[in-house]
Amino acid sequence: MSFIAMNRFKVRPGSEADFETVWKDRESRLKEVPGFQEFRLLKGPEGEGYRLYSSHVIWDSWSDFEAWTKSEQFRDAHRNAGNGNTQSALMGPPQFEGFETVLHQKRREVAGTRLAAV
Repeated sequence: MSFIAMNRFKVRPGSEADFETVWKDRESRLKEVPGFQEFRLLKGPEGEGYRLYSSHVIWDSWSDFEAWTKSEQFRDAHRNAGNGNTQSALMGPPQFEGFETVLHQKRREVAGTRLAAV
């Protein structure tokens, strides 16, 4: 089953656009790495003095994720992670959460709306 790697970010009020721009303008090399399936940047609710965001990456497996963290692509992608734009937008470091998929359901691409377990 797949592995989902998430980082939760608390972004200062008024810094949301700058934070999103950093992500939109970055050079992502995820597609070069075996096992990468999908990336999403999620904008969540407002908390007490911050806006919650989460980066959400789906991998084929934990081992593919782990290989990514040891790759040249990972080092390149995180080289500027502590730059001024990012640091000033954040209220502390991101919080990592990793999950192994135990159940995955999706809508079939054929007619009908039944869900199929995969």
